[in-house]
Amino acid sequence: MKQPANTNSSGPAPDQLGDFRSSLLQYYDRFCRDLPWRGETDPYRILVSEIMLQQTRVETVLQYYGSWLKRFPTLGALASADSREVLKAWEGLGYYRRARNLHSAARRIRELPGEHFPTSYRDLRKLPGVGQYTAGAVASIGFGEIVPAVDGNVRRVLARLFDKREPRARWLNRIAAELVDKDRPGDWNQALMELGAMICSPKNPRCDDCPVQLWCTAHEQGTQALSPAGIRRVPAREISFLLVILQTEEGEVMLVQRPRQGLLAGMWAFPEQELAEPLDCAATSRDRAIELAMSLGAEVVGGASVLAEIQHRFTHLQARYRPWVVPVEKLLTGEGNVWMTPGEPVDFPIPVAQHKVLDALAECRETPGNSESHASNPS
Repeated sequence: MKQPANTNSSGPAPDQLGDFRSSLLQYYDRFCRDLPWRGETDPYRILVSEIMLQQTRVETVLQYYGSWLKRFPTLGALASADSREVLKAWEGLGYYRRARNLHSAARRIRELPGEHFPTSYRDLRKLPGVGQYTAGAVASIGFGEIVPAVDGNVRRVLARLFDKREPRARWLNRIAAELVDKDRPGDWNQALMELGAMICSPKNPRCDDCPVQLWCTAHEQGTQALSPAGIRRVPAREISFLLVILQTEEGEVMLVQRPRQGLLAGMWAFPEQELAEPLDCAATSRDRAIELAMSLGAEVVGGASVLAEIQHRFTHLQARYRPWVVPVEKLLTGEGNVWMTPGEPVDFPIPVAQHKVLDALAECRETPGNSESHASNPS
């Protein structure tokens, strides 16, 4: 029979850990979601799922995980791919540094003696893009190492179990390590994550359905809404860009490859110019667009027209894009630029905001005589 929560200290007492662990694992075995990476033993596939799940909802990852593994079924296949193919497969999932790190990690493992996948938390941490959480998840799920894996869901569960308003990283890692089930460390870490995702939610936690309610100090004290306190996030910096769409009479537009470092590194996008402040004057904005087109060596053959503003949120940036279509004679295709027709598939990666512009251009082409609803020529 389960014991009541320890009244002398927060969270489960040492002599209650057996019942505490059993209760959570039994609940996980019965009610865990059927996700494609659950029960997986291939460390490469586990690593892919954990990298994709960083700062991304499960529902979104489900749209990419299967197609990624069809394209790169093994670590060797990923290591042998070029960066353009990797970024294309990741297109739309966001946080593209994760894709580049995963690609680099595959190549790093291929260079190890025997191409053996690292089996320990310590060695996994040496891979690009693999932090404490990811290393803990892969080591425990893939190799049974008794190590914790603390993500945002686990942080919230532990904070409420012990009624901690502002749990520190060192405390979280220590407590999580003490709680890990030694016989099923991988399942244990997944069970804590599942509890946080499905039951111990940020708002309106389902305490009546919680398998570890008896040991939850926040529930006992009625402080679920206070633990943990919200993470203080840095407000997104607003930034504006002028996008220049060089378009031929046949409707082709030019994309350029972005630098190998920085925002959206290595992807293909319209030429852009960062603005110190938004250009609200249409004439000034148009003139700047034409100047940028000419600086690229384009021969402008008509008046520029503006498309609707596009907004996109990056991690710490709120970007505004002002797209201008500039009719030009087609430039020679070089190593750093490519011409394509909006609406037609391509095999190179394009950022989400640029896809929105391409969709607008394709719609203009499909509805001749109605382009004024999408673009205009300001006087």
